[in-house]
Order: sequence, then structure tokens, then C-alpha cells
Amino acid sequence: MADSVTSDDQKFCLKEVLDAFRLCLSENKEVYLEHYVTGWRGLVKLLNTLGSVFGFISKDAGSKVLILANLLKGDDRAHYATIQSMVKYELENQLVDLTKYGAHPTSGCRTLLRLHRALRWLELFLDSLRTSGDDCKTSALCADAYNVSLAQFHPWVVRKAAGMSFILLPGRPAFFNILNVGTSEQVVAMLGEAIPLISEVYRITEELYARHNILDIP
Repeated sequence: MADSVTSDDQKFCLKEVLDAFRLCLSENKEVYLEHYVTGWRGLVKLLNTLGSVFGFISKDAGSKVLILANLLKGDDRAHYATIQSMVKYELENQLVDLTKYGAHPTSGCRTLLRLHRALRWLELFLDSLRTSGDDCKTSALCADAYNVSLAQFHPWVVRKAAGMSFILLPGRPAFFNILNVGTSEQVVAMLGEAIPLISEVYRITEELYARHNILDIP
């Protein structure tokens, strides 16, 4: 597990993630990339707090967050205000490798797709934790969520390592303590607010990518 002593800026706080995803959606349901990145920074803190359990994804997710953060402050940042504007800009300017990986490995569309896939896994896992009892096996809940979401995009060796890592997950009460909210009832209530927001952002992104046929960017 991760070290017990964690600096405040690296300490996970579920409310920060909730607030970020609450700010993600514009009135016309566009997804603000800045708040999406902020939400994912919080989720990376959660993965890092769990230490080696999620090491197979936390490092990759952190690097993807950094790529998007750099796009948000780059010369073309005006085109990256929302996920919708990013997709439009990159497709119109042929900045996405649609059939073969290589020319644009750090395109915003490709980078966000990897986070999008992982977001579904975390959404399903946290929701199952919310609705389960204290005697549940968090390892089984996490594995079930992984198997119906992120696993399909990973090679066998990664899936095998992930399954073994999940066994090390703490029980539900200990996991809830990591979320830094308060009592179990308070955690459940906050997850009840956060998960629908995450789900809506995921749904809008999924539909956008499907509409432009970019759900399978290599």
C-alpha cells in the first residue's frame, strides 16, 4: 500500500472530483476539457493512494492528464476549450491517427479516449461500492467492473496482472476512509451525487466519439 504520510496536495478528496465533474458540463451539454482534466487529476490521486494496486494504470493516466493539460495551455488552446471543439479541430486538421498509430501519438482525441475508457471502469467500481455492504469483497467488485469495461482494451498479460493486483484492495470501510469524506453514510451520499455526473460526462463523450467514428483510435 501507499505510504500513510501523504502531503495535502496529493491527498485524495472525493469532493474535489465531485466539484470538477459538476463543472464539466456547459448549458448545452458540451464538456469543458479543463474541468475534465481537474477531475482526472483527483482520480489519479486516488489511484496513487492505493499504491501498487493500481500502478498498472495510474502512471499511464497521469501521463495522459499531463498531455491534455499541456494542450490546454499551448498555442492552440482556444480549440481545446471543450471536448467537442477538440474533436472538431483535430479531425478537420488531420491531427488524429485513424487507422495506424504513429504520426500523432499525443493527439487530444487519442489521449482522452484512453482516460474515457478508464473512467467507465472507475465509475462502475465506485457505484458498486456505493450500493454494496461492508462485508463485500472490493476485489471482486473491482474485477467485475474492470472485466466489463477496461479489460477489453488490455492485452492478456495486463489483464492477468490487474486481476492479481485487485486482491490487495482494502475492504469497503477502509476504502471509504481513503475517500476523505466522513462516515460511510456521507461517502455513500457523495458518491450518489458524483457518479451520475461522471456517468453523464462519459455518455456524452461516448456518443460524440461514436458519431465521429473515433472510438477505436489506435
